[in-house]
Amino acid sequence: MKIQSTAWVLGLVAALTFAWCKGEQQVAGEQPADRATPEPARPDAITINGAGATFPYPIYSQWADTYHKVSGVKLNYQSIGSGGGIAQIEAKTVDFGASDAPLKAEELDAHGLVQFPMVMGGVVPVVNIAGVEPGQLTLSGALLADIFLGKVKKWSDKGVRKENPELALPDADISIVHRADGSGTTWIFTNYLDKVSPAWHEKVGTGKAVAWPAGMGGKGNEGVAAYVQRMNGAIGYVEYAYALQNGMAHAGLVNRAGKVVMPTVESFQAAAASADWASAKGFYMVLTDQPGDASWPITGASFILVHKEQPDAARAKAMLGFFDWCYAHGADQAKALHYVPLPDQVVDLVKAAWRDQVKAGGGPVL
Repeated sequence: MKIQSTAWVLGLVAALTFAWCKGEQQVAGEQPADRATPEPARPDAITINGAGATFPYPIYSQWADTYHKVSGVKLNYQSIGSGGGIAQIEAKTVDFGASDAPLKAEELDAHGLVQFPMVMGGVVPVVNIAGVEPGQLTLSGALLADIFLGKVKKWSDKGVRKENPELALPDADISIVHRADGSGTTWIFTNYLDKVSPAWHEKVGTGKAVAWPAGMGGKGNEGVAAYVQRMNGAIGYVEYAYALQNGMAHAGLVNRAGKVVMPTVESFQAAAASADWASAKGFYMVLTDQPGDASWPITGASFILVHKEQPDAARAKAMLGFFDWCYAHGADQAKALHYVPLPDQVVDLVKAAWRDQVKAGGGPVL
């Protein structure tokens, strides 16, 4: 009897040991067959990856931070310039690309892309001239082009003095700073110069990267701003938010109507007021040198590029959900950084384009 009891106890111990070991294996990852399929990723586990324009980076970073707090979705945006953003979305290494230089409809079709505007803003000339405060220097388009062509070499040049008769300008060399990378900001800036200066049109033209006649290059709006701040007598061009954030002196410009204007949300809105987005195929829109007494002449929109066919419906829905939230709730943050939110009627056009063109698994994402 004693032998039988001992055997029974040993059998019980063995059974419990086997059950415990099996449980440990399951915790370590050897799940039963009916639990082998992983659960779908939660929305708050999704990270959306984008890359491109530095022009909208200040507002995209704020929107991303706020949206993560309210939704759990993370946005990883690399500010590498519009050229890099276009290259990465075409190569399908990011979920979306961003560019300040809009692509024409045939370019979009060639790569299976959908393009839509996200926000509007202004590019401004910034200077580092001893004794010159923000908005004190005035430049016409022709004079600005001559400076970047290297034809006007000193701040005491008679052409600069003629446009600024009451401003004490030093007899200092002009140091030109431009973008070194492929840039939508450069595209907007050179597009304006191309329109107002026949000499610029003939020698340089418009592009995300051009053969600069003079000056030195900085990477991104950040790089240009840093060089201008360090160099006495420097002039460059940046998106207005960078000028504000860095306390830089910007120049006023003479617009198409012959009026001296300053960069503000109102002057950017004035430039965009006549834009006919409904007739713009693929949302291709250029806002430089627009008519109107109050129009800032170097205004532009920043665009998002996504593929028409999305490989992952959940990621695509999270991505468009972010942009939808920005349209609906991001206006105050945009205005605080002197960007111009899109009008409601343009947002409606964009959402219609999403429904018609952005697909996953044969059906619309939203």
